[in-house]
Amino acid sequence: MIEARGLTKRYGPTVAVDDLSFSVAPGKITGFLGPNGAGKTTTMRLILGLDRPTSGTVTVEGRPFAQVAQPMRHIGALLDAKALHGGRSAYNHLLCLAQSNNLPRVRVEEVLGLVGLTDVARKRAKGFSLGMGQRLGIAAALLGDPQILMFDEPVNGLDPEGILWIRNLMKALAAEGRTVFVSSHLMSEMENTADHLLVIGRGKLIADCTVEEFIAANSQLTVRVRTPQQDQLTKLVATAGGTVRENGDGTIVISGLEPRQVGDLAYDNSVRLHELAPAQASLEQAFMELTASSVEFHAGVPGVPGELAGLAASAGKEA
Repeated sequence: MIEARGLTKRYGPTVAVDDLSFSVAPGKITGFLGPNGAGKTTTMRLILGLDRPTSGTVTVEGRPFAQVAQPMRHIGALLDAKALHGGRSAYNHLLCLAQSNNLPRVRVEEVLGLVGLTDVARKRAKGFSLGMGQRLGIAAALLGDPQILMFDEPVNGLDPEGILWIRNLMKALAAEGRTVFVSSHLMSEMENTADHLLVIGRGKLIADCTVEEFIAANSQLTVRVRTPQQDQLTKLVATAGGTVRENGDGTIVISGLEPRQVGDLAYDNSVRLHELAPAQASLEQAFMELTASSVEFHAGVPGVPGELAGLAASAGKEA
């Protein structure tokens, strides 16, 4: 269990974490979401005692993490997979961690096998690919067989097989009753993995709920319809108080009416339907809707009329 109460961190005039209060419960995967600069990594560092809060408290199993005698037996964390000595082999990197935390040598072999690095265990870590380095970081987090796991962007650099592997690993750890806290920018992966969500923006907590509750609260249920009588159905929907937009694939998307209402309209007016299906927004769409005002950096979109021309003109002047 991780508990934060009034957690605040300031760096000069900048408030990175602003009065956060939340709990991360065991037995489930809690996704930690937010735009860049929202304060996610700072919060994780505060949990691990790597930074001190300006005010408020955060505890791990009822105590500040700095007071835990054998930290790797209580919590395993992956914040930066590159934080290792590149001249050491994967085996020696883990062995050093094990010996410094009074963990048995046999545990090194076990976690190397678990993450799929047994065949490269004696190779220097500086020659590892991004995905291999990520697996080594996950192995280090698992080394102490802890009850709490914290992962910051765990699928970074992993191939599809690796992504499926870490997803199933996190689910298995949660099923064992462990606390799994994971931060990621990949909304589709969080939608497939997380049971609960904590969402922050500009350092403040803006959502604390299940994935299903988050999507329902921050998006509108729509109805996708395919019909050869599109114009007639569009007029009927407008009369009934709904709105219609073309989806670009031969279907239309209806907002403001439930699927049964659309079906009744079509039936009562002899409109033939080839498809009628509810279309719930994705986690990504709901996240973008909720955090639109919390995004720190807004980039332009190449291709907007006049924008590319302006960029080209600027480039020509510089050349």
